[in-house]
Amino acid sequence: MKHIVILTGAGISAESGIQTFRDSDGLWEGHNVQDVASPEGFKRNPKMVLDFYNLRRHSALNAEPNAAHKIITSLQAYFKVTVITQNIDDLHERAGNTNIVHLHGEITKCRSTKNELKTYAYNKDLALGDVAPDGGQLRPFIVWFGEQVPMMETAARIATTADIFMVVGTSLQVYPAASLINFASARSSKFIVDKKIPKDDALKNFTVIEEPATTGMQKAKEIIMKKYIKP
Repeated sequence: MKHIVILTGAGISAESGIQTFRDSDGLWEGHNVQDVASPEGFKRNPKMVLDFYNLRRHSALNAEPNAAHKIITSLQAYFKVTVITQNIDDLHERAGNTNIVHLHGEITKCRSTKNELKTYAYNKDLALGDVAPDGGQLRPFIVWFGEQVPMMETAARIATTADIFMVVGTSLQVYPAASLINFASARSSKFIVDKKIPKDDALKNFTVIEEPATTGMQKAKEIIMKKYIKP
């Protein structure tokens, strides 16, 4: 069975109504990104940061998977599919995707400030004074700017195994996630689907579909099915 590895970004969630900071010149829902997405910002004003992510959690839980998420799910009937996502929502899971690597954390989980690896499922609001069993303040399980991306090595290893490598809903501006395109084998078929695709020599061997994720993924699926699945 052929292995499809799909790197997804904010563009796929945006079509479900989840806003991203890159839509508004470095502001995320009116906040400076460094204030709400960095360890330093959390130290300066932990309550503001917790409140900010409480709203992000509500937004994610109220959103619904869109056609692009569902098309990715449908590919599981014909291929081994691994989704590597930059997104912190659970829309891939709720669409039925079963093999997902979250690079930047998950909004439906939290962790102690004392232990970055131990996580807890959490769909309620977080407040100052909410502590983990180890006594540390609970914070969102989100990889902030300046923090290590613990799943990056795993993601890079997965990318090397792709027969088909896809980039969906990301402009490849966020590192180290964007570097994953360099790990895909030269032998693999490659696709990029996004509303605005950068001019980059690294994409010269990609099939380019410059459309929103929902319509672009339908076109990509048709190409893949025609090439790999016999009628």
